[in-house]
Formats: sequence, C-alpha cells, structure tokens
Amino acid sequence: MSTLHAGTHPSEVLDSTPTQLLIGGVWRNSSSGRTLAVEDPATGRTLVHVADATVEDGDAALAAATAAQPGWAATPPRERGEILRRAFETILSRIEDLALLMTLEMGKSLAESRAEIRYAAEFFRWFSEEAVRIGGRFATSPDGATRLLTIKRPVGPCLFITPWNFPMAMGTRKIGPAVAAGCTMVVKPAGQTPLSMLALAQILIDAGLPDGVLNVVTTSTTGAVMEPLIRDPRLRKLSFTGSTPVGQRLIEQSAQQLLRTSMELGGNAPFLVFDDADLDAAVDGAVAAKMRNVGQACTAANRFHVQAGIAEEFTRRLTERLAALTVGPGSEDGVEVGPLVDQAGRTKVAKLVADAVARGATVTTGGRAIDGPGHFYAPTVLADVPAGARILREEVFGPVAAIATFSTEEEGIAAANDTEYGLAAYVFTRDVGCALRVCEALEAGMIGLNQGVISNPAAPFGGLKASGFGREGGSEGIEEYLETQYVGIAP
Repeated sequence: MSTLHAGTHPSEVLDSTPTQLLIGGVWRNSSSGRTLAVEDPATGRTLVHVADATVEDGDAALAAATAAQPGWAATPPRERGEILRRAFETILSRIEDLALLMTLEMGKSLAESRAEIRYAAEFFRWFSEEAVRIGGRFATSPDGATRLLTIKRPVGPCLFITPWNFPMAMGTRKIGPAVAAGCTMVVKPAGQTPLSMLALAQILIDAGLPDGVLNVVTTSTTGAVMEPLIRDPRLRKLSFTGSTPVGQRLIEQSAQQLLRTSMELGGNAPFLVFDDADLDAAVDGAVAAKMRNVGQACTAANRFHVQAGIAEEFTRRLTERLAALTVGPGSEDGVEVGPLVDQAGRTKVAKLVADAVARGATVTTGGRAIDGPGHFYAPTVLADVPAGARILREEVFGPVAAIATFSTEEEGIAAANDTEYGLAAYVFTRDVGCALRVCEALEAGMIGLNQGVISNPAAPFGGLKASGFGREGGSEGIEEYLETQYVGIAP
C-alpha cells in the first residue's frame, strides 16, 4: 500500500488497498474466483470487491500458519517486537489514507477514524514492548528437594474473527499480542469492513513479518469456512469479538479441540449519574460514551440511570447536545455523526425506539430515520423509559440514549446490574464513598468513573457474565497467547 496524504481521493486509497486473500505471504484470489462486494454505508454504493474465500482457502491459510509456527516461535523476542514497532510507526505515518479507507467502508466520521487509527497503532507499540518482557520463574520447592522452573511458550496457531465496528483496532488488539508472544494466525475480518484489515496486513508485511505468520481470509460464508478451522487439531486458540449468540456457538465448536478461547461479546452498559455529580462532566461523558462510533460500540452507554433529583436537567442538557450534532457522510468536513453500518442495523434501532415510545417513553430529540441514501438515524434521546422497554434489555448499537430514573444508591446499582451482560459501566458522582461502593458492586469488567471513554491499550479490556471472558490489552493481554510449562529439576 503506497503512502497517501491529506486530500487523497477515495479512488486512490481504494486502488492502493489489497483485495485478495493473504495466504502464506502471497496475495491470491479465492479458489472459486468469487468476490464479495464492500458497500459504502453513506451511499449504498459498492466501493470494491474482495476475494470471497472457500473452505479450501481457509484450510490453506491454517496450513500456512501451522507451517510458519515453529520458526516464528523461535524468533527472538526483540525481533518480534521490532516488527510491531515498525508497523506502529508506519500506521502513524499513514493516518490520513487509513482513516479515509475506514470511513469509506464503515461510515464513521474522519475525525473518529483518525482517532481509531491512533488507538489501533498503540496496541502495536504496547505489545512491541511486552514482547521482551515475557518471563518465567525459578524457585526451590518447599522441601528443598527440587528446583522449580516455569517457562512461558506461545500457544500456537490462532484464529481471529473480528467485527466491523472498529475494523483496525480490533485487529491490532489481537494481532499485537500474538506477534509478541510468537503465535501465527489466521484472521477473518467482518464482511462489511475487510479493507482496513487488508491494509493492515500489507503494513505488517512491509514491516518484515515473515510469510505465513499472518494470513487473512475474507468470506461471505463465515460459518462454513471457519467451523472446519475451529474443529481442526492444528489450531490452538480462538479469539472472537462479536455478539453473544455467535460467541456461544463458537465456544461449542471449540470444545472438541479444547481450544484456548477469548470472547469479547455483547454489552448493555449502564451509565449511572448521581444527584451530586458534576453535570457538565456527566453530560460530556454521556456524549462520549453514547456517540462514539455512532453508538456502534460494545462499550457504548446503552441505559442512562439518572437519580431523580437531576434527571430533568440532565435530560435537557443531553438533548441539547445530541440535537446539535451534525449528521452526514463521514468523509465530509464537519460531520460528527455518520451512518449506521447497514440497513439491518438501522431497522433494529428504529424498532427499539418504537417499542420504548409505545410503552410510554418520550422522544426529546431525534427518534427517526433520516431519508435519502445511506443508513442514517438521527441522534435520539428517550426520556422516562419504563422498565419493560426492550431498549433497557437489548443492545441498541445506535445513536439512542435511553434515560430512566432511580431514587436511592441501592436502586441505581440494582438497575445497572439488571442485565445478562457485564462488559462496561459508567459512574458519575463526587462522593468518594459512593464511588467506591458502586464500583465494587457493579457487575462489569470495566468501569469509567467520572469519564466516558475507558478503552486504553495499557488496560485489560474484557467483560463478565454474557459479555465473555479473557482480556485484551494491558500486561494481561499477552497471557492469552502463552502457555505455562513446568520443569522439575533435581539439584
């Protein structure tokens, strides 16, 4: 992929992006010759066609990863880290063209795409540094008769299935620790947004990643192509980011081979605002937690539980902020809210809003799809959402803030935990005691206390309950790709 600059035309960035499968270091067409259309969600037009892999292509990709595994595991940690470091620097040098590519295929504004590119790059920088910190330990057994040596070794070939909403960051968050740990991999990006992953793969090749370490398979028949790989004894780890129902099926398939699995699944994040909260900070946090990526984030605030004393003022301020946001194609200057990724996503949002209104909720702004090409939905605030509304139970994945009230601290905690999910939660209060009590009581893997953005490459990302298991990022992230081996030594 050639380096492009600000002002690059969409056709240039599309023409410079690979559209074939990457298998064993070679870009190649699908064995069937079929292709998959990639759509611009702002216009509904087809951007490009990418190779549509078959079962045979998937098998070839796993074979390439398996063949490359011994040599890659033996590569010195510093060399693995330096490859990630070079890729990190290349990504930062290409922010403009990579951001435009992401906006074209996914729809988010260019400002958000640039932010994601920087965030994605940081995983490579973080894990380039973790590669040389993989350690073991040496100890004497309690009875003094044996020396205990523990060794960390790579899990082996991995399969990564990534989502469409953060098409580059979800790749670097998995690829980074795998490369650092010495694991090879097959990556299957989402069919809606494969281009960012294909561009990332070329960057890694240019950074010196050996053939077969990373293989990329794009396909319209994910289940048919992926299931044989999951059941294949050559595979040793599966990492998936997506919906809980799909994750449950993948876990069932992975049981046959007792695969190491990491699952980052659905969310239904509560956003708790107490009477003593700094309202300016709470509204700023609410906009950030709700509107990032047009609300299409697993960490997005889904349910706003606001203490009764400030609910009216909080609703008024949030309504003003969301009503003032500029909606349009993400590639246009000044646009803050792009389209949803596809028509199915917009239809789901509309149904959840209609259900809430039918049950008594009030629309204070938005509440409608926007006519014209593309999959746009107006930023929306729903006030007085009743307990039975589906939007309090289901992940909306769109620009809709559903507000319900509570009276006591205990009631707020109970409402926040009243979900099968446990990925993220947000708490706004100036009372230190309340903050500690609530954070300790919340059933969530990640909590934002007086802030609306919590994702950080240096922190462990992951959830509880139906939101999955395993952690990505932080010092914990690389452990997902390492096995512990023990050697007992006679002194």
